[in-house]
Amino acid sequence: MKVGYARTSTIDQKGSLESQKERLKSEAGCEKVFAEQISGAAEDRPQLNAALDYIRDGDELIVTKLDRAARSTGHLHRIIEYVHQKGATLRVLDMGLDTSTSHGRLVVGILGEIAQFERDLLRERQQEGIERTKREEPHKYPGRKATARQKAPDVIRLHEARWKNTDIARHLGISRNSVQRILVDYRVGRQPQDV
Repeated sequence: MKVGYARTSTIDQKGSLESQKERLKSEAGCEKVFAEQISGAAEDRPQLNAALDYIRDGDELIVTKLDRAARSTGHLHRIIEYVHQKGATLRVLDMGLDTSTSHGRLVVGILGEIAQFERDLLRERQQEGIERTKREEPHKYPGRKATARQKAPDVIRLHEARWKNTDIARHLGISRNSVQRILVDYRVGRQPQDV
């Protein structure tokens, strides 16, 4: 049996999702198609999991593009391994790849590594840009506002009224750790630090 899986990241890409589903049915001959709109970085993809559970020995799981199925190289290898353990294969339409062949498995693995490498480079360049902007234009990245420190007088007042730290934190919308740090500073006579 031919089983399809289609995915887009956002609701705005509904046309792309419909296009994938149509290709999986008409071009690949999929009898059943699982589809979802969920981020590629999402750990849990219910419809992908459902498709993987659905396939049986001799079935073929088909996607239009490699990145529709896997979020990383490691994820891709886990999917392929799981598909093969079930006696099925994975096919990627846009690449003409089929993991039923040694060549297909090799190419899918190499392409997955390249995609992971590109994502890593992009992340690295993004981080370098952020660091450069922080140095050259610090007003663009001022850091997190110290909201707990501003609430130190309220923390101390509620503590002296015998409120529990957890209740103080919940009431003021700050973390319990911030409450504790403010109270430690208060007890030793220091001004509250940036918490």
